[in-house]
Amino acid sequence: MNEYILECCVDSVESALAATEGGADRLELCAALVVGGISPSMALFEQVRECCKLPVRVLLRPRFGDFLYTDYEFRILKREAALFREAGAEGVVIGCLQPDGSLHMGQMRELIAAAGDMKITLHRAFDVCADPIRAYRQAGELGIDTILTSGQEGECLMGMPLLKQLCELQKEAGAPRIMAGAGVTPDVIRQFCAQTDITCYHLSAKKVVESGMCYRKEGVPMGLPVMDEYSIFRTDNRVVAEAKRVIQEQVCHFAPQ
Repeated sequence: MNEYILECCVDSVESALAATEGGADRLELCAALVVGGISPSMALFEQVRECCKLPVRVLLRPRFGDFLYTDYEFRILKREAALFREAGAEGVVIGCLQPDGSLHMGQMRELIAAAGDMKITLHRAFDVCADPIRAYRQAGELGIDTILTSGQEGECLMGMPLLKQLCELQKEAGAPRIMAGAGVTPDVIRQFCAQTDITCYHLSAKKVVESGMCYRKEGVPMGLPVMDEYSIFRTDNRVVAEAKRVIQEQVCHFAPQ
């Protein structure tokens, strides 16, 4: 598990291109990143695949909110897993919980079966589960290769104590790889490299781009009233490049002389 991975979360072709230019190793593709991400459309996936050569893991999440899904929502997730497998995704990013905060093992097994030979990331449903150590071991039983987590805190720096604990479990054979996410910046990666054994990082590197609209009708929100309709989130290739540089410095530091 010594190979470093920089994964960039994107919700547009423009951001996917910026992440690629900045040196990301892998993309997590979603829609509506501003609300934490939901499943992207197949058309968006196809455009990203056409324009970018990086491996793409697709977030499967039917709506904003928690990870307790109705039967209808779960049917959608299973169908999406099958569709993105057929379309050539490298992996899917999933997570289902029971009302008591435990992993929904039945649903997870069904989704993994639908995913076939795709790689599996357990997303930040892990960060709101009741028992992270138990969930980590269950993820290993399921054959999940990566867990995206902030250490059950709002940002990964605050969650470092749990992330260090999970790193110890990561040394076991067949254990899922820990990917630090939430609040990841180049400086945060530098701190993690100095204090932990984590080699996998997830960031969005968001910047706000002003819309090109000249005429602006105020007072008619298209979604949440607190959001600015004329501000667009895009990946900043310069931030991705700086994060990549930090990781490359780490790789060079530990390279055999």
